[in-house]
Amino acid sequence: MNKYIKTLLGSLAITAFSISSAYSGMGVSLMLGQVETDGTETERTVSGVTSEKNSASKSEMYYGGSIFIEGDVGPLKVGLDVVPFKISLGEGKRTDTTSDSNEFTQEDATVSAEATLDFLKTIYVHYPVGDYYAGLGYHMTDVSTDEKLHNSSYGDASIEGIQYAVGKNSGNLRYEVSYSDFDDISLTGSNGDKITADADNLMFKVSYVLGN
Repeated sequence: MNKYIKTLLGSLAITAFSISSAYSGMGVSLMLGQVETDGTETERTVSGVTSEKNSASKSEMYYGGSIFIEGDVGPLKVGLDVVPFKISLGEGKRTDTTSDSNEFTQEDATVSAEATLDFLKTIYVHYPVGDYYAGLGYHMTDVSTDEKLHNSSYGDASIEGIQYAVGKNSGNLRYEVSYSDFDDISLTGSNGDKITADADNLMFKVSYVLGN
């Protein structure tokens, strides 16, 4: 389903921006949102024989802005929106302490980690209903991590997601509420530790459209 939506929106975007007469405007947006993330870390002990699972849920508020360009394909408005900053998925710390004298038990230390969405890009389409519209978008972004762990480090990953939106046009202003469901995130550490997470985003956005 996600691949079908991506192909459809991509085709509409190419059509909109390859026909000069289809271009209708560009603009900037201010946004306020909340990201909900549920994750589980499967941490191997030093022996590599047993494992420990640590689960957590994070809720992060954020604010920022984006820039966009859009065009018309029949009654539809198709655009590309880019967020030129990082959106935090959450950060946390945990102090591990040994429970026995086993030499293979995890060492005592405080570990910390933070994950962010970098350079979020969204291809979107709006279907007008009077001054209102229904929106569908396809997200593309990278997840990067910054961590201080016992014996491991995690790399970055590319993920995608679907956005559902409703909004209203008022002159050059646009008001929008959206919900985004991102693909599951899966990261493997350098020593075999694994993190899996699921992120959802609820956002309110106000845009100023030039040439609308």
